[in-house]
Amino acid sequence: MAKRLVTGGTGMVGSAIPADLKIGRKDCNLGDWQAVNAFFEKEKPEEVIHTAAKVGGVWANMHQKGDFFRENVLMNTHVIEAARLHGTKRLLAFLSTCVFPDQVSYPLDPQKIHLGPPHRSNDAYAYAKRMVDVQLQAYREQYGLEYISVIPTNIYGPNDLFDLENGHVVPALIHRCFLAREKGEDLSVWGSGKPLREFIFSEDVAQLSDWAVSNYTEAEPLIFSTSEEVSIKEMVEMIVELLNFKGKLIWQSDKPDGQFRKPSDNSKIRSLLPDFQFTPVYEGLKKTISWFEENYPQIRK
Repeated sequence: MAKRLVTGGTGMVGSAIPADLKIGRKDCNLGDWQAVNAFFEKEKPEEVIHTAAKVGGVWANMHQKGDFFRENVLMNTHVIEAARLHGTKRLLAFLSTCVFPDQVSYPLDPQKIHLGPPHRSNDAYAYAKRMVDVQLQAYREQYGLEYISVIPTNIYGPNDLFDLENGHVVPALIHRCFLAREKGEDLSVWGSGKPLREFIFSEDVAQLSDWAVSNYTEAEPLIFSTSEEVSIKEMVEMIVELLNFKGKLIWQSDKPDGQFRKPSDNSKIRSLLPDFQFTPVYEGLKKTISWFEENYPQIRK
């Protein structure tokens, strides 16, 4: 078996992917070229799955644009270059559906990534992620490396970052709903609840990544998606039910929703893995919330 490294190995997806080496923020500062180069020189991984990123919800992406761009560009550039220099044969890097233009025809497919600017709510992060695709294409042309990228839709699952202010929608909602239940308070939710999103369970993403890093060699990014849309309202109602929250639910319709919808085309992964069974959202949420309650308060937050 090839020696595999997973960056972001303590995170939600990274922790679920089988690997010989897993590194988190405390193990190696991926924003520091000297540290990354020294690590790769020592370990010489044959496979790399690069999941590490600075991530956050709508508020964080709107108010920390410089940080999101700088930190992600540095991490991605350093990991990919160190892999090249030290003989890594296979590399898989994570993009995000936010790389797609704000004004674009649906469903989303990889050929549309660079057709226009991303949504202003997370444009800095989106441009940093687009640069992964640019770098991988450049390395493929110049060095002949079959490094690949994947585009998962909204990932959720155990060991997520349950940050109340800057977390993604599902973990932040789970944490806030849990606290509201424990304190006997109402639950206020940003936006109207109308936007639609495609959610994918972290364990599904881990299985797909494990397969793709060894089997997928095409230059075109591979979309990981169920292609099933769920409204934020439906998501909140499932979380409320699973946490047995009995308080009042208040929608703050004066707060931003972000993009209304961004459905994706998952026909490629379906054709490559026709028998793969995606975890239904309700089942995935049930597992996630069960893990959250069992591990609280020692969760990442």
